[in-house]
Amino acid sequence: MTDAQKTKLTALARSLVGVPYSYGAGGDEAPKTFDCSSFTQYLFHEIGIEIPRSSILQAADEHGKEIAPNADFSNLEAGDLVFMRGVRGFYRDSLFGGREISIGHVGVYLGAGEVAHAQQHDEPFGVVVQHITDIVRDPHYAIVMAKRY
Repeated sequence: MTDAQKTKLTALARSLVGVPYSYGAGGDEAPKTFDCSSFTQYLFHEIGIEIPRSSILQAADEHGKEIAPNADFSNLEAGDLVFMRGVRGFYRDSLFGGREISIGHVGVYLGAGEVAHAQQHDEPFGVVVQHITDIVRDPHYAIVMAKRY
């Protein structure tokens, strides 16, 4: 991902704060409503990168490079997808060589410790920007991996 794409992605993500959450939203519903993975798919589509529709398939996408976030998340870069356990999800460990990854939620790292994601678990529901340390305090949002394009 180029610096210009990162800049466009982060600006677009911030401009969508407040868009409502709708489980399974996608396609023609964007950018009027999102679920977590349709939000990230939309952002990436708008900067010219095509990624799969669901969070589990985005995590398994061979085009991105898997990043193991360190304890303070300082190795993340703007534009990295951040994958979390989530409130619900479709867990397919076979996609990850048998490793128990358990991905049910995804957001995009904006830099400076901030993550944009479409949430359904806490109010406000919908697209929000939160500090990564606030997100991981909730056990539903334990970060299990990241991807870089």
